[in-house]
Amino acid sequence: MDTLPVTIPGFVWAYRFSPDQKTAVRLNNSATVAELTADNCFYWLHLNLVDARVPALLETLDGLTEDAKSALTTRDTHAAITVDEQMLYGTLVDCQRDFAQDTNNLGWLHFAMSDRFIVTTRLQPLRSVERARALIEKNPGKFSRPVDLFELLVIEFQRTLITIVIELTEELNQIEDIVYDNAPRDERRRLAPVRRTVVRLHRHLRTVLALMRRAAAADDDEMPFGFDDVARRLTSRLETVDHDIYALQDRARLLHEEIDSKQSSETNRHLYLLSIMTAFLLPPTLVTGFFGMNTANLPFAVGDYGTEYAVALIVASIAFAWWLLRRVDIL
Repeated sequence: MDTLPVTIPGFVWAYRFSPDQKTAVRLNNSATVAELTADNCFYWLHLNLVDARVPALLETLDGLTEDAKSALTTRDTHAAITVDEQMLYGTLVDCQRDFAQDTNNLGWLHFAMSDRFIVTTRLQPLRSVERARALIEKNPGKFSRPVDLFELLVIEFQRTLITIVIELTEELNQIEDIVYDNAPRDERRRLAPVRRTVVRLHRHLRTVLALMRRAAAADDDEMPFGFDDVARRLTSRLETVDHDIYALQDRARLLHEEIDSKQSSETNRHLYLLSIMTAFLLPPTLVTGFFGMNTANLPFAVGDYGTEYAVALIVASIAFAWWLLRRVDIL
């Protein structure tokens, strides 16, 4: 682990790639901006936007346009991809990564790419970026152009989405087993985070797909070399996982409707039982109300068996109510 003090503001890591020698050298914390560039080499500089000095650093990097600098320092939370002057810049969606574990919370990767460099910035650690860095360490000679690094970042994002889809599918399987059990429970509280995650992923993925198609349709003179082929491959990959997420979204919606249907049926059953109890108790209520009136000459008011007669009348009224409900096919 590099424990030297950081020289470049917001420095997370930097790699210098040599296509001729098929090497990728990771620069240490004390590296300067001048060490990023070399003959026939390109670099990847990854920065943390928490450092307020990053905008000033970007002003010193050659090849960045004003729009690209704005894209690298923006706080926008939506995807964007722009092709201009043989440069590609914008914002990609990703999932955040904690120190202890990966999460499904969305994060944002800002990037700017030309034929000589790729610069990325972020606020929170991101899953796909970290996995891309690990792959570079394992196979440094695989990347001969900055567009290859861009393709790697999007591919790792797609793989992250596949992992999330598998996790959410397993969660839906468990919820489904409970919903269709003989004694179902209300799983709406457990289903809600799953639906929210799926909806957000589907919305942002559709945006990235549309932006990728639009960027691939730009003029050849405007886009970086080789990006048109990369964009077609990435679009195909993202469309595949988009179908999976859409199917997961549809399944979660149907499961929510099934839970609502079962809850409505249970509520209707309770109301039915309450209505039956009301029908049974209404005649005795009329009897007790009649005998409770403060009027003269009430039946059974004189004699030793008034209470017994009243009880018998109550029982008879319940039996009559039961017979009537059976007669009209309510019971």
